[in-house]
Amino acid sequence: MKAKKGDWVKIHSIVLTPEERAPQVPEDTKKVPLETWVKGFLLDDASVGETVEVKTYTGRLVKGTLIEVAPTFKHSFGENVPELLQIGLQLRSILFGGEADE
Repeated sequence: MKAKKGDWVKIHSIVLTPEERAPQVPEDTKKVPLETWVKGFLLDDASVGETVEVKTYTGRLVKGTLIEVAPTFKHSFGENVPELLQIGLQLRSILFGGEADE
């Protein structure tokens, strides 16, 4: 996918390789690189997979591999949990009264 100068994009880069990690970090942490994903405005036209430079919303200049154009949030709070709905109703009844509290 092509991106144009000024597009809002997400980049990825390796901050530290496993060999560069601090000696005091846990063993499982030492085995993997320290990575970062940064969003910013693209400084030059590029394609996904290319090394690019972006200017972040706070003005920092960061280099990395272009991985996404116009990134959006993709998280959620998960599936509905019916038990939590019932707990909420019970709690409201206890806190704010109801037939049982009169």
